[in-house]
Order: sequence, then structure tokens, then C-alpha cells
Amino acid sequence: MSEFIASSSRSRSHKGRHRKETYPLRKAALAATAAGAAAAVPLVAAGTADAAPTSAWERVAACESGGNWHINTGNGFYGGLQFTYGTWLANGGGAYASRADLASESAQITVAERTLASQGWNAWPVCSYQAGVRGYGPGGSGGAAPVHPTAPEHPTAPVHRSAPSHPSTPAPTSGRHRAPEASPTSDTSIVTHGVYTVRPGDSLSKIAGRFKLSGGWNRLYAANRSVVGRDPNLIFPGQHLRLPS
Repeated sequence: MSEFIASSSRSRSHKGRHRKETYPLRKAALAATAAGAAAAVPLVAAGTADAAPTSAWERVAACESGGNWHINTGNGFYGGLQFTYGTWLANGGGAYASRADLASESAQITVAERTLASQGWNAWPVCSYQAGVRGYGPGGSGGAAPVHPTAPEHPTAPVHRSAPSHPSTPAPTSGRHRAPEASPTSDTSIVTHGVYTVRPGDSLSKIAGRFKLSGGWNRLYAANRSVVGRDPNLIFPGQHLRLPS
């Protein structure tokens, strides 16, 4: 009996020592986990360091809508950054208003940042170049990108290029889709029953400006999306575009 009691005492003593040895290991593991979590915080914070500033979005809005944050021309694009209804809701805009033009400027910029994170600057394929903001956001360097980059993301055959009449004097550029002016001809000679035939040097914004179309190039593009395709910056001479009334 005395031998059994002594054996049991040694067993309990051994188990107690084992628990005391492993506790510091668990404690060290928890400390390491906490240190790893703390180290991860700066990485998460750093991910937002290259977000586009308000001034960048204001430049995009100036190109898209003339800087009118509450514009609604009835062409299916709303607000300063010309959101479609679907894009606005898909990126959380419904928390602010049913449409972008009914929300504040700051709310539109918040939704734009989410759209930028999910779609990149191709959500604003033309004006992001015109505004020189492609250096911001995913993959950006945090600075302004050139307005006319030498290597666009999706190279295409040049469409809006023609030799200027005076090579020593650059043709003026402004707004969306600008290209050298086409040779002067009568606009009425290329419009038949409200359908315009694209000429060399044309762009959607130039056509919209020439005929003073309400809603600008966005409305012209919406009316001819099936003809133009997914890229509003790519039109070809000879195409027939319906001019919305």
C-alpha cells in the first residue's frame, strides 16, 4: 500500500510539472500572435495611402459633367462622375441616395473610390486620361499620370488622328476625346434623317459639341452604343451615328 501511494504521488507531481512547462509556451505563442497582428496593421493602413484625393475626382467630374455634381440629363448617367444606376447601387451608393445626382459630392466620391477599387480607372476610360489621374488608385504611384500616355492599357489602331494643317502649331485640345480638326465641310451634307456619318478626326464629344446635343457625348454614346461598342473613345470614319433629338 505504501508503494502505491508513493507511485501515485510521483505521478501527480510529474503531471503538475508538465503543465507548468507548457504554460509559458502558450503564453509565448499568444504574444507572438499579438505581435504579428500589430505588425499587420500598418500594412492595412498603407493600402489606402494611394487613394485618389478629392482634387483628382474634381478633375474627373469637370471632364465628365462640367463639374455639376447633381446633373441628370436623362441619358442614363447621373451625378458629377456620371454613374449608371447599376454601378451606383452595386458599389453601395444606395446607402446615400437612390441615384448619384441626388447624393452629396462627398458621397459620390466615396462610391467612386469603391468603384475604382473594383473596376479600376476603366470605369472612366476617357476622362481619367484627360484629367491625368491614372497615377492614383490600384497600381498607381500616387501622382498624376500623363494626359496622353504613350502605352495605353488596351492599345488600338489610331482613329482620331490626322495631320494638322500647320505642323509647327499644335492643334488645341480640351474636354473629352479631342483630336485634330477634320477638313471643313458642310455638316448638313453628312447628316441624313438625323443620322451622322463619322469623318476622319471626329470624336463623340466633337460631334456632340458641333450639333449642340443636350446631354453631350454621354447621350450620343448611349444612343449609339450598339454601333460604337464598349469603348466610347474608338469610332471609325464611315460609321453612322444617330443624333438624339
